[in-house]
Amino acid sequence: MGQAKFRAKQIYEWLWNKGVDHIHEMTNLSKTFRDTLASEYEIRTITEDKVQYSNDGTIKLRYKLFDGHLIESVLIPVVRENRYTVCVSSQVGCSLTCSFCATGRMKRLRNLEPGEIYDQVKKVNDLCLQQYDHPITNIVYMGMGEPLLAYKNVLGSIDKITSPMGLGMSPRRITVSTAGIAKMIQKLADDNVKFNLALSLHAADDAKRDSIMPINEQNNLAVLMDAISYFYEKTGNRISYEYITFDNFNDSIEDAKNLAKLCRRFPVKVNIIEYNPIGGVDFIKSAQDRLDNFARYLTDHGVTVTVRRSRGKDIDAACGQLANKD
Repeated sequence: MGQAKFRAKQIYEWLWNKGVDHIHEMTNLSKTFRDTLASEYEIRTITEDKVQYSNDGTIKLRYKLFDGHLIESVLIPVVRENRYTVCVSSQVGCSLTCSFCATGRMKRLRNLEPGEIYDQVKKVNDLCLQQYDHPITNIVYMGMGEPLLAYKNVLGSIDKITSPMGLGMSPRRITVSTAGIAKMIQKLADDNVKFNLALSLHAADDAKRDSIMPINEQNNLAVLMDAISYFYEKTGNRISYEYITFDNFNDSIEDAKNLAKLCRRFPVKVNIIEYNPIGGVDFIKSAQDRLDNFARYLTDHGVTVTVRRSRGKDIDAACGQLANKD
């Protein structure tokens, strides 16, 4: 277009550092140049469709994409700990059909573009600054979709989020969660990523995991442990297991023994998560005494354990509840 080279840097900063929604917001470009850009290009930003506020401070946001599809993001503030986490989606829907997850009942319609994932972080960060006078401190790829099935776009979004010319966030404050796709975990290691990895485990033996997570049939626990061990050896990045406890299904002492065995090959933190009910599923959350005994066994056997209480249940914003409900 015959413009000076420094215009490219200016436009890049408007897109990925300031995160503008419209070309006409690029105020250090001439109006004529902005008009020319706007006639040939568009910024396919996500737009706010619905906001819900939980009694516990959690905020769920539904966004509309340029093609009309809907996704959800969640802001989880823990003010007393100075932690403000955004949970972002990576796909419209999900293809994995985990039996306890509402998102798994939706058809996967498409992967999100890197910019659509970036936009969730940018817009929720703006909201966090507005509501709490504090930026977000952590990003978790634990919303709608399986991040490792949108691999290229997820890594593209993280590149923009962590770049000094982008949002400049530390990759150490980013966690990507997967239901367990061994070859893609190995690819993460080969690509030498800097962010943290979480495995949605939820059962520590193959028979139980097969019954609730069909992905396990092609990625059994032995294969997964080899992949995660490879990831840790190559990157040294933090690893956690997400473990939802279901009453009288995966919360016995025998289950805790099996889980403890899976924690011996490399340093790992176990996040025990309270089950959040969804319609049409028989699972119920673990009784408090069973959960306490389960967690105590792990702690007594040298496993680092956090029991995570669900946030945003009253607005269907908790783990496994994202489903674009009206």
